[in-house]
Amino acid sequence: MDREQLTKARVAVIGGGWSDEREISLSSATECQRALLEAGFEAVDLLDLAARDFVSRLMGGSYDVAFVALHGRYGEDGSIQGLLDILHIPYTFSGVSASAAAAEKQIAKAVFRDAGIPVPEGVDLPAGVELSEKCVDSLVERLGLPLFVKPAANGSSYGVTRVAERGELAAAIELAGREGGRVLVESCVEGTEITVPVLGNDDAHALPVVEIVTGAEFYDLKVKYEPSAMHHVIPARLEPGVYARAQELAVRAHRALGCRGCSRSDFIVRADGTPVILETNTIPGMTAESLLPDSARHGGIEFPELCTRFVEYALEAAEKND
Repeated sequence: MDREQLTKARVAVIGGGWSDEREISLSSATECQRALLEAGFEAVDLLDLAARDFVSRLMGGSYDVAFVALHGRYGEDGSIQGLLDILHIPYTFSGVSASAAAAEKQIAKAVFRDAGIPVPEGVDLPAGVELSEKCVDSLVERLGLPLFVKPAANGSSYGVTRVAERGELAAAIELAGREGGRVLVESCVEGTEITVPVLGNDDAHALPVVEIVTGAEFYDLKVKYEPSAMHHVIPARLEPGVYARAQELAVRAHRALGCRGCSRSDFIVRADGTPVILETNTIPGMTAESLLPDSARHGGIEFPELCTRFVEYALEAAEKND
């Protein structure tokens, strides 16, 4: 499909929803809608997943493709993808299985291990668990301090705590499990924090590596939504071999999970040059401060072109699966 034909496609940009990331999702959706219109698309509507008339608008809009700009629960976990599959509407980014696997951190870690990608040492706990003193001692002995406690299925650092002292562990686990999901307790990997965006379907390739410099204990919510120039170093200041290795592992993670369109994998590079993967995001943020658009821009892809490619990837995947 040439670009003239592509821009005649009717696009539903889906944002909002009910997750903790609702507001940032709406910002992403608004900026993606604007970028597609700037790229020449003739019909681009923004639909809020949480609106009462969402399904009727989606079904009645004669849309050729859905641009999924949702983050977190119901948007990045395979839920909306399943609905779009049922409605036979092609959509951007990964399908149901890849989305669900990436959203559940303990499942993703198992996939990464099988693919030979280094992961942090960790323990998966059920929500609501009350740990005995002996269990707390065992966790600290196994994982050391500091360590990280995080929801097993949430995004954007919501519910994440860096635990520096033994006495903080119980409260951190309670916070991470507050929404009823499982909890992941992981060792703290020290080193250089980077993220590696990947574009494409079968021809997936890595974009420039972004080094994240925060001055904070970790890349938390406050830092994530500050101006990108304050925290993004592109290209990352890594030895050439380590830089190439990080890109190779990000593409490997993308393929192992079965991602399409794009993904963004976060790593800590240890002092010995080993990139250790933390997670893979199947729908990265799409605002002016977001990591993937910033990396793409440094790679020569402006935002309207980037959003156009996502629509192309979606239609390409749908055509292949027909």
